[in-house]
Amino acid sequence: MKFATKQIHAGQHPEETTGAVITPIFQTSTYSNDKLGETKGFDYGRTINPTRSALENNLAALENGKYGFCFSSGMAAVQSVITLFSPGDHVICTNNVYGGTYRLFEQIISNYGLEFTYVDTSDINQTKKALKDNTRFIYVETPTNPMLNITDLKALSEFAKSKNILTCTDNTFMSPYFQNPLDLGIDIVLHSTTKYINGHSDVIGGCLVTSDDKIAEKLKFIQNSAGAVPSPFDCWLVMRSTKTLAQRMKAHNENALAICSSIEGNKKVKKIYYPGVSSHPQYELSKKQMRGSGGIISLELGSYDNAVIFCNSLEIFQIAESLGGVESLVCHPVSMTHGSVPKELRDKFGLTDGLVRLSVGIEDTDDLTDDVGKALSML
Repeated sequence: MKFATKQIHAGQHPEETTGAVITPIFQTSTYSNDKLGETKGFDYGRTINPTRSALENNLAALENGKYGFCFSSGMAAVQSVITLFSPGDHVICTNNVYGGTYRLFEQIISNYGLEFTYVDTSDINQTKKALKDNTRFIYVETPTNPMLNITDLKALSEFAKSKNILTCTDNTFMSPYFQNPLDLGIDIVLHSTTKYINGHSDVIGGCLVTSDDKIAEKLKFIQNSAGAVPSPFDCWLVMRSTKTLAQRMKAHNENALAICSSIEGNKKVKKIYYPGVSSHPQYELSKKQMRGSGGIISLELGSYDNAVIFCNSLEIFQIAESLGGVESLVCHPVSMTHGSVPKELRDKFGLTDGLVRLSVGIEDTDDLTDDVGKALSML
């Protein structure tokens, strides 16, 4: 099946008792056994739930993987994947990683004996130079948040496999519709399902997908043992949303391209960060590795004051954290999503006080371009 068919049908079958086309919300914490020691495949709600299983199978299919695991948040998914490793292990991580991931790694996980090195993984040579004898894991975001840097996943996976190192890609910005890291040799794919996969700003969630049997066995154990699982209702809401993922991603992408085109050459914008524009340093790689450019645009406006004026002048774009919803949002990363990242590290990858991040929604294209244009005219 092709993507638009898989998003509607993969992992989902008419319910056996009634023939309901939509997977029911199995709002239960436990299951009855006919006899002691005999189950119907379900024993406890933290361990397994039919609604969650349907979503996990759906997301695995969309990422061309074998196994999916859903969590109560994107950060719970990050926490679970890093739990695969032990004290003394070394992790190479994208320097422009989501602020919450950096905070988790540096302020919590590092206290348990894991070591982290942050590099520009869009430069494979920097990644190779960061290698240590105890390196066990490479964790990348591509495109990154919010600088939209792109890592060559095929080159990265080939290097990692030659050194027997596991890899994970946070694919949140692209969604499975535009990018499939497993197909490029990556071992584990991570999503904040809060973002594009759900797309309606009403659910917090995360997922991990892999095709490796041994990794899947470990992740299942971690998921059950730590217990950071989503509710059946949240799973049902996300599964409702995946049915329109392809259509929504197309609209996000088209609107983002239109905005970039409308502000190209505008002197109020010092720099546009978006994989779909030819000025992007990894533009050719993006066309090779991705099937679209997504709905996130970052703009360098030159100063904090300009960023404030721009954000406050927007009418359709709402000032808010998060991204990937059908509605357009604007964020000032330094004071919002990346406040926990030290300034010296932000300076290394170019995150300034004047940078704003647009999460372009699926509203009317002309309305969005007009909104951005009018806000820029206030600078």
